[in-house]
Amino acid sequence: MIARGSVGGRPRRVLGIPPAVVAAIVVAWVLALAAQATGRGRLLGHDELIHSGLPLWAALGLHLLAWQVMVAAMMLPSSLPLVRLFATVSSNHRRAGVAMSAFLTGYAVVWSVFGALAFLGDALTHDTVDATPWLATHPAVIGGGVLALAGAFQFSSLKDRCLKECRHPAGFLLGRQHGLFCLGCCWALMLVGFAAGVANLWWMATLTALMVFEKTGREGQRGVRPIGLGLIALGILMLAGPVALPWILGSS
Repeated sequence: MIARGSVGGRPRRVLGIPPAVVAAIVVAWVLALAAQATGRGRLLGHDELIHSGLPLWAALGLHLLAWQVMVAAMMLPSSLPLVRLFATVSSNHRRAGVAMSAFLTGYAVVWSVFGALAFLGDALTHDTVDATPWLATHPAVIGGGVLALAGAFQFSSLKDRCLKECRHPAGFLLGRQHGLFCLGCCWALMLVGFAAGVANLWWMATLTALMVFEKTGREGQRGVRPIGLGLIALGILMLAGPVALPWILGSS
């Protein structure tokens, strides 16, 4: 690994990436592994929080804390080229550290809003399921629907445009739209991650690998449609035989 020395009091960078970003990714995965190993990660799952008896605002707050770990673990790795580019562009700025902090904060805010909306939408879904006996006895409909939705989005023009911008970010970097393009590119895959749960390492690792491949891989653009087909196929399998496929989205 190549480390850049400190210049003018600025922190050293590893491969052009601020060490705090690398540390955030490592810590996030350590926390995810610990949550999986101890079994306590399920306590911060959206289902458990919604049925915990806590006020909605408190459950939402705990969810957002766990969500930051997911975002750091899953989204930051695919955004490292963008972070490196921003670090390079802002390196001569007299307040480069502040600029990077603002850049990452904006990124986190965008994904936090999405995480909050996903949680509130899930709470509404639980109310709907509780009021609909058929849905209560067919929970795979929701999980299978999420997978099918994520797969279908892979074929959309919005996915194509946002992924193109994420793969070649120089053109929009100064326009401060990086977080929105990242959201537009990956929201459906992160929705699958949300449905799977905060401590489902299999899904976290798989989705992280897919997003890194799409956004940074040489053939990432060409992989979008096959990934979509795979997600749709999993959704169909879950709808057709959820008992035989309990590992999909942590269904039981």
